[in-house]
Amino acid sequence: MIAITLENFQQIVLDESKNKLVLVAFWAQQIPESVELKNKLAAKTAPFIDQILMATVDCETQQQIAQQFGIQGLPTAILVQNGQPIDGVSGPQTDEAIATFLDKHLPKPEDILLAQAKSALTENNIIEAQSLITQAYQLDELRADIKLTLIDINIQTGKIEAAQTLLDTIKMVDQDSYYQALLAKLELANQAANSPEIQVLEADLANNPNDISIQHQLASQYSQVNRHEDALKILFRLVQAGEVNTKDKSKTLFLDVLKALPDGDAIATKYRRKLYTLLY
Repeated sequence: MIAITLENFQQIVLDESKNKLVLVAFWAQQIPESVELKNKLAAKTAPFIDQILMATVDCETQQQIAQQFGIQGLPTAILVQNGQPIDGVSGPQTDEAIATFLDKHLPKPEDILLAQAKSALTENNIIEAQSLITQAYQLDELRADIKLTLIDINIQTGKIEAAQTLLDTIKMVDQDSYYQALLAKLELANQAANSPEIQVLEADLANNPNDISIQHQLASQYSQVNRHEDALKILFRLVQAGEVNTKDKSKTLFLDVLKALPDGDAIATKYRRKLYTLLY
């Protein structure tokens, strides 16, 4: 909590409130209810330090500031944005009343998760972004902005079918420029995932299902276009079969695909377990 004085009034109430909400609790030591409200508000806003600044005015020593706000009684708390009061409470408040008051202005958990996911995505931390946006989506499966970010991450991690399924649920009203960009990105991903080279190899494998060389080539092509699970399926079957001349190469390719996946990836975890079970 920041104690507001005449010296920092301009900085906190006028300047800082342009960047985030400022909640000002007016209190006096001789009025226990005002101390209680101040402490309750501080506890409730603590998890949201990036969105709201908790400030206090001691009405015993800062009477001029209390007069500027027109405070007529304690306890009182006022929410300030862009230098102007936008909401407030007065009198003793229950925990439920405080929660109702703050919920109107504080971001929801999914809002925070979405912002964190976007930040992680910007920093190319895909696994962290995926974890965060998945949590946000679990909290609200209907919000288009959450779904669009999840689609973006699915495309980047090669989950093309999941991305397409989710993209098909975006309503026309939410088909903004981000949606259009993802539509184009998904089309490119689909083209890459079904390149002529891959189609030729798939046809060759259909005609020669036991040709290990073709299987190795196809697995490599799958991996290059983020079809990692398809690649791992082929290679794991070869490792499992244990051909004398190809087991080592199949295992090497299998491990190379696993290494290409980021730490924490669900597909990598799944196939590491399968390999561990096979070996031990």
